[in-house]
Amino acid sequence: MTYVPAPGYQPTYNPTLPYNKPIPGGLSVGMSIYIQGVASEHMKRFSVNFMVGQGSGSDIAFHFNPRFDGWDKVVFNAQQGGQWGKEEKIRSMPFHKGTPFELVFMVMAEHYKVVVNGNPFYEFGHRIPLQMVTHLQVDGDLELQSINFIGGQPAPSHTPMVTPAYPGPGGSYQPPLSSLPTMEGPPTFNPPVPFVGRLQGGLTARKTIIIKGYVPPTGKSFTINFKVGSTGDLALHINPRMDEGAVVRNSCLNGSWGSEDRKLSYNPFGCGQFFDLSVRCGLDRFKVFANGQHLFDFSHRLSSFQKVDMLEIQGDVTLSYVQI
Repeated sequence: MTYVPAPGYQPTYNPTLPYNKPIPGGLSVGMSIYIQGVASEHMKRFSVNFMVGQGSGSDIAFHFNPRFDGWDKVVFNAQQGGQWGKEEKIRSMPFHKGTPFELVFMVMAEHYKVVVNGNPFYEFGHRIPLQMVTHLQVDGDLELQSINFIGGQPAPSHTPMVTPAYPGPGGSYQPPLSSLPTMEGPPTFNPPVPFVGRLQGGLTARKTIIIKGYVPPTGKSFTINFKVGSTGDLALHINPRMDEGAVVRNSCLNGSWGSEDRKLSYNPFGCGQFFDLSVRCGLDRFKVFANGQHLFDFSHRLSSFQKVDMLEIQGDVTLSYVQI
């Protein structure tokens, strides 16, 4: 079975280090790069470089460099013509040894916005035109789980979101409820839970929904529902139960629950873990992938699956990205 990513969503799972590969379509305003991984127990430093070219002597438009050296800090810089520029740094360390993290670089018109575990961390002004950046390089004392390029190659019907909705320092972002019914295509960053999104025109075959999130260390359960708004029917109910170590799938039609599916070859939903879920609607079933691996199929019990027009997510989960 083939994993087909959503338009404008280019994932790589379990990449090896050092990572040094082209950025799909090149860097552009509105693009976001998600890096999920685990900081090494013996971490001293790691780096993320936005490169102008792939070679060792290439210019570095943005060098992001956390250092555990007794004076824990994160260093930011750029390198042109073999010379480092003026160093910027923060004496604050958002990464913890042996702990999973999610690092996001959001490409803005004037700067790179760095977000760590959902919290805005730093803004680094462009010193080299972002259009010149061709490669991403990652290396150091960490284990990579995934690198996702989002928004770089949207399909013609999808409009890239130029100003992503991350909360500013000291504030939290709450999307206006009036925007929910028309949300279609453009991703939503860091949406609050409970989350409600509307699938304009209903669920269509070959449509893919992307959900990236984090299960808190004390999380017990959360649900993802593909719902018919007019009747309340649930065509697909996904219920990870961390306290049971289970992922329950079911449907609820005409007020009656069907038979549960529980069998899985692996469970990607662990306390304190990030996940990347892709739900693809086929003609006869939902095909669900987690972290790039096939997780389960769920045959359609609601034959008129096109009536599904709502996505609901609630419970013990933090969302970092949803694309409907």
